[in-house]
Amino acid sequence: MVKQSVTIMTVFLATPLLVQPAPASDSAQTQQPAAATSPAKSIGMFAYPKNKQSANQQLKDENECFVSAKQQTGIDPQAPPPATKTEEQKKAEQQAAADNAKQARGGRVRGAARGAAGGAAVGAIADDEAGKGAAAGATAGAMVGGARQRQANKAAKQQAAQATAQQQQQDQAQAEAQHQKGVDTFKRAFSACMESRAYSIK
Repeated sequence: MVKQSVTIMTVFLATPLLVQPAPASDSAQTQQPAAATSPAKSIGMFAYPKNKQSANQQLKDENECFVSAKQQTGIDPQAPPPATKTEEQKKAEQQAAADNAKQARGGRVRGAARGAAGGAAVGAIADDEAGKGAAAGATAGAMVGGARQRQANKAAKQQAAQATAQQQQQDQAQAEAQHQKGVDTFKRAFSACMESRAYSIK
């Protein structure tokens, strides 16, 4: 009896175990290749088939219409908008405009002349020597005239810089508007092509 038990156990231990392979995960079985990019969506438009065209057919039609619209309009809607000037470039242009602004001249001389005339009159009224009054008036007039000239020149520089900044903004806005106009033209051509192939496009 003991011999028989030992024999059965030896046979059992010698039998190899069969390992079943792990089943493939659901995610691996259901994984699909990534969908191709829609040309319509790349320009912010949405196309819907009117005749139940397949997804592959729609993608084919979109690609063909995209190429056709580029040929018809000469516009690439995926091209970046026109490059704008950097802040450093803008500031440099504004500084150059300020430096080249028309500057007033002769303010001190005119001020001195007016001051001298006024000083001579005051000196004569006060029974003082007209020459001393004129000299004092000229000095004061020159200081006032110089200060006014500096203020006028500073204002002229500020106005020149502001005018340049406004022109820069107008140029940028015009370039962006022109770019958007081209994109809109392309979208019209693309829509016309897609509509001719029985798609609703918005």
